[in-house]
Amino acid sequence: MAEMKVNQETAKKLGILPEELEQIKKYLGRMPNFTELSIYSVMWSEHASYKNSIKLLKTLPRKGARLLAEAGEENAGLVDIGDGLACAFKIESHNHPSAVEPYQGAATGVGGINRDIFTMGARPIAQLNSLRFGDLSLDRTKWLLKGIVKGIGNYGNAFGVPVVGGEIYFDECYNANPLVNAMSVGIVKKGKVISATSGGLGNPVYIVGSSTGKDGIHGATFASADLHENSADDIPSVQVGDPFMEKLLLEASLELNETDAIIGMQDMGAAGIICSTSEMSARGKCGMKIYLDKVPLRQKNIEAWEILLSESQERMLVVVKKGQEKVVEKIFEKWDLHCAIIGEVINEDRLYFYYHDKLVADVPADSLVLGGGAPVYERESKEPKYFKELKKFKISQIEEPEDLRAVAEMLTNEPTLASKRWIYEQYDTMVGTKNMATNVPSDAGIVNIKGSEKALALTVDCNSRYVFADPEKGTAIAVAEAARNIVCSGGTPVAITNCLNFGNPYNPEVFWQFSGAIKGMSAACIKFGTPVTGGNVSFYNQTSIGDTIEPIYPTPTIGMLGVLEDKNNVMSLAFQHKGDMIFLIGPVVEDISSSEYLVKYHKIKKSPCPAFDLEMEYKVQQIVAYVIKNKMISSAHDVSEGGIYTTLLESAMPNDLGFDITTSAEVRTDAFLFGESQSRVVVSVTPAKEDAFIDFMMDQKVGFMALGHVTKCELRVDDVSYGFIRDHKKVYDTAIEKLI
Repeated sequence: MAEMKVNQETAKKLGILPEELEQIKKYLGRMPNFTELSIYSVMWSEHASYKNSIKLLKTLPRKGARLLAEAGEENAGLVDIGDGLACAFKIESHNHPSAVEPYQGAATGVGGINRDIFTMGARPIAQLNSLRFGDLSLDRTKWLLKGIVKGIGNYGNAFGVPVVGGEIYFDECYNANPLVNAMSVGIVKKGKVISATSGGLGNPVYIVGSSTGKDGIHGATFASADLHENSADDIPSVQVGDPFMEKLLLEASLELNETDAIIGMQDMGAAGIICSTSEMSARGKCGMKIYLDKVPLRQKNIEAWEILLSESQERMLVVVKKGQEKVVEKIFEKWDLHCAIIGEVINEDRLYFYYHDKLVADVPADSLVLGGGAPVYERESKEPKYFKELKKFKISQIEEPEDLRAVAEMLTNEPTLASKRWIYEQYDTMVGTKNMATNVPSDAGIVNIKGSEKALALTVDCNSRYVFADPEKGTAIAVAEAARNIVCSGGTPVAITNCLNFGNPYNPEVFWQFSGAIKGMSAACIKFGTPVTGGNVSFYNQTSIGDTIEPIYPTPTIGMLGVLEDKNNVMSLAFQHKGDMIFLIGPVVEDISSSEYLVKYHKIKKSPCPAFDLEMEYKVQQIVAYVIKNKMISSAHDVSEGGIYTTLLESAMPNDLGFDITTSAEVRTDAFLFGESQSRVVVSVTPAKEDAFIDFMMDQKVGFMALGHVTKCELRVDDVSYGFIRDHKKVYDTAIEKLI
């Protein structure tokens, strides 16, 4: 095929700005050919280069005593968890592919994030996911939900890593643009970490794993543009996954790690071969000669640029010490995987790509990558008009319903609050036998580290409605709730990874949201001592509402890692015994802002962020950590969506117990039961420990109150019967299933 002509119009179609084309010409000293232009198109896309976000991302706290790699240094975050072990963990999005082909979009998101972990030499031991869908009454939402859940379940189950936690929200702002954020967590011995780097003149460069096809070409560019009504035409940009191949690749990689043959290894994710070759070369301050005709192919008639940009799954690039080729090839032959030398390392900042002895591209490696020559921008920022409108809301405008029992029943049936059983039953949560939360339901996922006294506590959190209402405060709440979940489970928060899902960065109001979110995340991470280890930015998420196209709610998902030094200290969210006393730790505030109750019952979408004070939050968490460690309580469950009532219900259901509580006379009853003000935890205490608990709490400078006691099975609020736990449990467990 003749080389396509390159001009401004070609560059524009590939998403390259006029000023970027000029910069490319400076780097090359000439006009790029089509293959080279395609290279810059994917490598300088937002998805690969973070060109519109990196300036702000660099302001996040990225240093900590436990960190073994700073954000951006490796494929994933790396944290010292003691006993000679490190934890590699990361969260990433696969939103656009999942919007047009939900099954493969979600499946390959799971596959890609697991490869990021095991290319570092870590064995994945846990997965989590954070999902957002539109109105569940719509046929399209049902189709997306079914496909995405099946894709996550089928890939993860076949690969053999349990899903230990997650979250799912429903809101019409995600009608056309669902969010699929997948997190993977792995364990590696500290001395056995593989770096994503290159080096050593003449060292061979291998491509290993699956053969290469046309799936996923320009996928990074596709992920860096708005979705539109014709996005389904871009289905060729969605990759196809094979979890059984990935399982073989995992075992081969870990066996390879036991040898002394590897210089570096990197997953071929977004942008395929060009991404791995350029990033590994830039890290190692070297270059490569790559022969594209030596890449194993799964179909005929693939052009050189297509081989270079293909995002076919289950592939990795490995740089091997010269003379160790037979060692490597024997391992991949054992696991029946492709293993082909496609090039060699050179001592210059250059990538030369050949196809049948013809040089098809010649680019400086450093010019392509984040932190090198990739462009960096700071976009215009403007406070949205809606922000001042939200502040006009007053609780006094809302009439308190006479029948609060009916409100409670409605909220129990709400998809965002109800059980996600229909979803998680499609996941294998037990594979690997490390998931401790199946026996002890906790606010965070608890993963056993076998052969150690330790366990990991893992969670993903973000209420995007709060972030929409106030990006800075709402994102600080996302970090705070993640830390609260870890603490309520008996763990200590250690570090975070993030997945930042926003609209178009060229929209000043969207960039204002993004800027505020980064500020809020920074403040909260500094307070909780949880540095940012890395993550993912996903811009260009939007949906059609009526005749207008609106950005999604800003959704900065926080994936947090915590450590339990003693796995015997796992704390359950479940009430344990009839007769135990129930207490609330934290402030009582008359607040229903941005609550599910206000939005779903009163149909009011415009209100501020719920009440939140970072200092108070920190104090509450310190107190909860203390009473757990000193065995003063029997259960702990944080108050979040749905308010105290939903928290009590979730604590009562696991053991078929009930509760009898009295609300506070200081605030409206609807606000007390259903408001979502922050920094509150519901705990239960045995009668034998009640006096010690009260004596301790009286000395703390934090509000607390006795709510009531655990009953055999009835639910009572202010002497009014709300029915029996088994009836509520049936509604709670089947709400999503009935809608689907």
